[in-house]
Amino acid sequence: MGVYFQARRYRRIDMKKTVLLLTLTASVMGAQTYDLLLKGGRVVDPKNRINALMDVAVAGGKIARVAADISPSEAKKTVNAAGLYVTPGLIDIHVHVYTRPDVKSIERDSSVQPDAHSFRGGVTTMVDAGTSGWRTFPDFKARVIDKSQTRVLALLNIAGWGMGTGKEDELAELDAAAAARMAKANRGVIVGFKSAHFGGPGWESVDAAVKAGRETDLPVMIDFGYLNKVRSLPTLLLDKLRPGDIYTHCFSGHREELVAGNKVNPAMITGRKRGIIFDLGFGAGSFYWYVAVPALQQGFPPDSISTDLHSGSMNAGMKSMTNSMSSILNLGVPIDQVIAMSTWNPAREIKQTALGSLDAGAEADVAVLRVENGQFGFVDSAGAVNQGTQRITAELTLRKGKVMWDRNGRASEDWKTFPYKRKEWTK
Repeated sequence: MGVYFQARRYRRIDMKKTVLLLTLTASVMGAQTYDLLLKGGRVVDPKNRINALMDVAVAGGKIARVAADISPSEAKKTVNAAGLYVTPGLIDIHVHVYTRPDVKSIERDSSVQPDAHSFRGGVTTMVDAGTSGWRTFPDFKARVIDKSQTRVLALLNIAGWGMGTGKEDELAELDAAAAARMAKANRGVIVGFKSAHFGGPGWESVDAAVKAGRETDLPVMIDFGYLNKVRSLPTLLLDKLRPGDIYTHCFSGHREELVAGNKVNPAMITGRKRGIIFDLGFGAGSFYWYVAVPALQQGFPPDSISTDLHSGSMNAGMKSMTNSMSSILNLGVPIDQVIAMSTWNPAREIKQTALGSLDAGAEADVAVLRVENGQFGFVDSAGAVNQGTQRITAELTLRKGKVMWDRNGRASEDWKTFPYKRKEWTK
């Protein structure tokens, strides 16, 4: 009997040890609440008015927490972000990423693949600005939007066939009702309308775009082309557009953005007071130092920074989203404002306020940016250079919490301890 009770006693002790071990294991596993922790960076989140050294924790593809001194023991992986800026994923509201299937020659199509350009520039959301119209949007959605890892949204061209088809001047294609129907059927993906490259003498394209915008409560982006005897910048900004509509290419110089004495056109100043949005839209022929420098000196910065990305701009002065941001940074705009122009401002402009911030519970789209100090040259659309002392580059980009760009392997494990899955090659 004594041996029996002693055996039961030892079994109870063993059970206690087992329970204790399981409890400790569960505690350790439970402590790893987060999938990824960005540690020690300067968090700039304009929506939430954060500009401080903080940590950002990600779990399940969402922003889990933004706070000071989150313990690395709570995360499965910790990334050192010291000396870097941690921001919401950048939002580029003017790109061209719809390659139409009917275009057989690469020389005739300037659109590019979104994933090839987005993440390396810190961009997680791109807005195609009018490459597709209400006739071609279903193909754009099926072949590009639904297949891209980048979040791709669209400003629908008011011309039914879209941009670069030679049909933008056909009045029958400027169908506001058809455009509005397509937008209503694709809420959250179509975020507005675009009028661009209209060669007619009148206001038909602008008026149709605004009509579609009014019917859907969505903004309109205007690429105004060139002035003529009928169309003028004051009429556009003061009479035609509504508060919240977007004037892109705001430093192009093609439409009297500057008037005598290198003064900002008073219509732009009054238009801004009315609520018109002024977007950079760098592009291949729409950003010039002779316009941007005096405009900034007179206190007229852009509301948002966008690239007008296409095959003609990507290797020219524009280069990338971060290079476009750097061009504005070196004109004296503080870095936190440059980040706002590239995150929260464009999110509000396209009425997508679930984007552009590091809100807890938001999709974990994050850019980790480096601001380098040195001597750098920035080129405008004419090929003229402006020397600067700061350059923004993307160090790390997360999309839905997944590392999509890692310039220096910050989120990677050292090769000497990496668990390679080796393959044997045999003949």
